[in-house]
Amino acid sequence: MGFVDSLDELWRTTGIYGFLQAGGWGNVLMIAVGLLLIWLAITKKFEPLLLIPIGTGAVLSNIPFAGIASHTVQTVGEDGTVVVDVYGGFIGQFYDFGIASGLFPLLIFLGVGAMTDFGPLLANPRTLLLGAAAQFGIFFALVGTVLLEMIPGFSFVTAPDGEPLADSILHVAGSIGIIGGADGPTAIFTTARLAPEYLGPIAVAAYSYMALVPIIQPPIMRALTTKEERRIEMRQLRDVSRTERILFPIVTLLLCVLLLPSATPLVGMLMFGNLLRESLVTDRLSDTAQNALMNAVTIMLGLAVGSKMSADVFLNLTTLGILVLGLVAFAIGTASGILMAKLMNRFSASPINPLIGSAGVSAVPMAARVSNRMGLEENPDNYLLMHAMGPNVAGVIGSAVAAGVLLTLVPALAG
Repeated sequence: MGFVDSLDELWRTTGIYGFLQAGGWGNVLMIAVGLLLIWLAITKKFEPLLLIPIGTGAVLSNIPFAGIASHTVQTVGEDGTVVVDVYGGFIGQFYDFGIASGLFPLLIFLGVGAMTDFGPLLANPRTLLLGAAAQFGIFFALVGTVLLEMIPGFSFVTAPDGEPLADSILHVAGSIGIIGGADGPTAIFTTARLAPEYLGPIAVAAYSYMALVPIIQPPIMRALTTKEERRIEMRQLRDVSRTERILFPIVTLLLCVLLLPSATPLVGMLMFGNLLRESLVTDRLSDTAQNALMNAVTIMLGLAVGSKMSADVFLNLTTLGILVLGLVAFAIGTASGILMAKLMNRFSASPINPLIGSAGVSAVPMAARVSNRMGLEENPDNYLLMHAMGPNVAGVIGSAVAAGVLLTLVPALAG
């Protein structure tokens, strides 16, 4: 090979050459999106623990020729043994190992349980209804997905070339619907079992809307409440005994086992983590779940989710449909929680500030912080954080239960 040929070969391996090829503009666009997420995390402080890894994963996965987000290729030999032909890129391996298998969501739920104080929910059990009402967005997105499938030329189930993409529209609808709960781990866990083909865009949508809670929710909250309602002060919560705190995760797990076993992996890990916290005899395990384990899994999960923001996966019509449905479902979930709080206020002897209803979506603790901030804007003495944490943690349980219902009913109805 001559010197000129060597230079030409070197040129063809550069990122510049890759960006100049057909479709290279898509990689540039997705890198810009990744940088935007990083900018939002650093300058606006929008869930930096999520957006910085996701944004970085988006940048890395769109670098031409690097193969950072490629997946491990396996074949099965004649004797039934599994042989690895090609190992994928490092964040592609994160995705294969932790997201496609559903392991990372369960570990995240373990950490969330260890960090969560269910005391506000136990002190005011009626806020469980607010968390339940906020799950309405899940079922709206499910119906919306089925309706979108009826549009000529648009399909979640069949590719433009006629190749099948998913088992049925109900499998896809159940996976997209769970975005409405604003719970990334639950969305990943559900989609990995119902419609793994859409795991990437659904995971990106779920985590993006979780991070953008401070932008999405306030306009809805202002539109559905009056100034007087936003100024409502709530009574101080009662103290919750240690016995109640210990019994809650145990009783909740037993009820889940008896009534909805399909939700047990998520609810079980959530309650296990909370039991580590509340037992007060496993401080080392609780600390590990809250910090070292949670942080390590968050890094790998964020990079893996960002890896699915590559141009070839993300820039298509079905992904746009998923993003729109997810946003509408999240907005409806927020609105449903607020409206439920307003309804409860009509029959309650003690006042309920409707702002805490928006915290029923399971974006913990960001949604509760938004409720508290808006309450303080109207009334400097109106501290709603602990009151909002009740529906917020109820939303975590609610989204896990909704996932269990979908995992049980969708295969049965589709079959």
